[in-house]
Amino acid sequence: MRKPRIVSVVGARPQFIKASAVSKELRKKFEEILVHTGQHYDADMSDVFFEELGIPAPDCTLGVGSKSHARQTGEMMEKLEEFLLAQRPDFVFVYGDTNSTLAGVLSAAKLNLPVAHVEAGLRSFDMSLPEEVNRVIADRLSAILFAPTRTAVRNLSGEGIVDGVHLVGDVMVDALKAHIDIAGSRSTVLQNLGLRPGEYITATVHRASNTDVRDNLSNIVEILSASSKRVVFPMHPRTRLALRGFGLEKKLTETGSVLAISPLGYLDMLFLEKNSDAILTDSGGVQKEAYLLGVRCITLREETEWVETVEDGWNKLVGVDVNKALEAIKTFGPTSPRSDRFGKGDASPKIASILEEYFEGKIL
Repeated sequence: MRKPRIVSVVGARPQFIKASAVSKELRKKFEEILVHTGQHYDADMSDVFFEELGIPAPDCTLGVGSKSHARQTGEMMEKLEEFLLAQRPDFVFVYGDTNSTLAGVLSAAKLNLPVAHVEAGLRSFDMSLPEEVNRVIADRLSAILFAPTRTAVRNLSGEGIVDGVHLVGDVMVDALKAHIDIAGSRSTVLQNLGLRPGEYITATVHRASNTDVRDNLSNIVEILSASSKRVVFPMHPRTRLALRGFGLEKKLTETGSVLAISPLGYLDMLFLEKNSDAILTDSGGVQKEAYLLGVRCITLREETEWVETVEDGWNKLVGVDVNKALEAIKTFGPTSPRSDRFGKGDASPKIASILEEYFEGKIL
């Protein structure tokens, strides 16, 4: 008798991190087939994560690459449909809120294949963000919803989604706990960049709402270049292209306070974040990593899906307001102890056990 077959769909940096923890547990009990859509195809954004995190090589690479939301999602769906028809999995796993997530859940739903959504129930309550659209649709179409926090469970309940919802904790806690000591022993990023712990700020920017709007990106450049501390800026390929297209590259580095570098692998990024005085970001995952690592976070957005980081006083939302951001860099600090709201690092085995119970008919 064959093991239940699962197709896991990934395509972007945060999904590689999550899959590194979950795939390890799934493969103890099930046959897992890993599909890489190609959403993040640059070696610095893809290959290095598979190598460092020990993720099995993808069984299928769709090679879709960077395109508009519609074209990218459409091409993924076309190729995924063909692949899923050939494999006929018992379940399709999707992660988070990217176009790869949307393509995976829509392709599976059209073929009447059940979907499990890892990181279900997150809400920023801003439907102008493509990530919010993706996660809402994924939750509506999933048979099993693995929620990372109690807030996520409440969000789903408020939308009438209660069946199949399981509070398991955040799989990124699993990944971080498994790799933080390894990062400390292996990473030479501080020496390579001439940095000392606590004497710099780490910044990341990649959201389309910031990179694709010139005024927003210009404000962010001003924030980074006017910072009172050295800013290390691992630059997403989209951001680099946007800076070039808007003619902002020179402005970014002319003060000498911003060190713009290529994207880092997971271990180097963890170590860089851990030793930062503060983190400036528009990334949901990086906000959470800052919290888990005990580093104050200043978020270049007006909203966040990780409200717990704000409620616990470790994250401040400043949008792209230059004055608010610069003031936060100087004065903002945590106001309460961190909690274990994101779990204890055992989300992945919980996910595998719940799925095993599903196949044994113990839960629906």
